[in-house]
Amino acid sequence: MTPKVQRAAPPFMQIADDLRVKIKQGVLPQDAKLPSIAELSREWGVATATAAKAIKHLQDEGYVRSSSQGTFVDLGRKLTSGPDRLQMLRATGSGFRPGERVDIISAELVAAPAHVAEALKVGEGEQVVQRRRVYRDDDGVVAVSTSWLAGDLAEAAPELLEVGPLPKMTFGLIEERTGRRAARRRDVVAMALVPEDIAPVLGVEAGSQALTMTNQYWDQHGEPTEYARDFLGTGRELSAEYSLD
Repeated sequence: MTPKVQRAAPPFMQIADDLRVKIKQGVLPQDAKLPSIAELSREWGVATATAAKAIKHLQDEGYVRSSSQGTFVDLGRKLTSGPDRLQMLRATGSGFRPGERVDIISAELVAAPAHVAEALKVGEGEQVVQRRRVYRDDDGVVAVSTSWLAGDLAEAAPELLEVGPLPKMTFGLIEERTGRRAARRRDVVAMALVPEDIAPVLGVEAGSQALTMTNQYWDQHGEPTEYARDFLGTGRELSAEYSLD
């Protein structure tokens, strides 16, 4: 394959990308005030029009709001996904945005259904850890999230079977106890039928369609560590931004 020169993204996009990462990692939390256009212009060594274009780009994406008092982080009803929480945990020590909370509704060993067994590379029906939680914020239910992990991880981290929040979330706990660091992930977004045991929490009828996000994680050795599926609350949205340069 013929190599190609990698051209840097336009300056306004570089500024927007830097601020977006800080927002998604929680370094700039909800309602935090961003630097002014003049401050961004000086910090980055660009024209004020370039800095203003970066802010406008973030506004169009739904990450900030601007007023006469300045520009502030405003995530609206965007979903904080599992990968987002992992980034936030590593950057700030917490996987939650201000105003978010979580209720752990179950933590137990269950027989692995076929799709879970395939994802975790275990036998169908083999015992796996299943943890289910409900994320909420001031607007209501963000998502009902279910994650599965290989059953032997409960030996190294028995807290996985306790109905309560984990201080470092599953990512941090597994890394601390086993040295297995989440190093790669795959995300799948799809519409799915809401199961009977999740429907009441979402406030919808069982069998109705809902937006889901499924995350698969692998460690630094390429072995699966966690498989999770989120059913999003009504009115939530998923978004992603990528540089095409």
